[in-house]
Amino acid sequence: MRNVTFRAAAFFALVVYGGAAAADCYDVFGCTDRDQFRLGDLMSGPNCEFLYVMRNRIYAQHGYCFQTARGIATFGNAGCVSSNANALGLSSIELGNATTILQAEHAKGCPE
Repeated sequence: MRNVTFRAAAFFALVVYGGAAAADCYDVFGCTDRDQFRLGDLMSGPNCEFLYVMRNRIYAQHGYCFQTARGIATFGNAGCVSSNANALGLSSIELGNATTILQAEHAKGCPE
């Protein structure tokens, strides 16, 4: 994965819970699996590439099988289990964060 930075300097840390899906934690936003991200924070910091990776890592960590060339190139499909995001067992917080990140991507005019 390419190094991606943004001016708010959110530092990336990977948190792994024994056997459970990993969650990414950012010092500005919190963790993808336990903190509700705020649209305003996402709008004022990360660039489009960072948002794309942030959002799709939530799915990748649960075994999503990417269908697009960009998704496959960025995350690969090794060990994937489903291309149906609804079948991955994301928590309501993870789903909400993915939705909020996508809203930020759309508001910023990021490519799909």
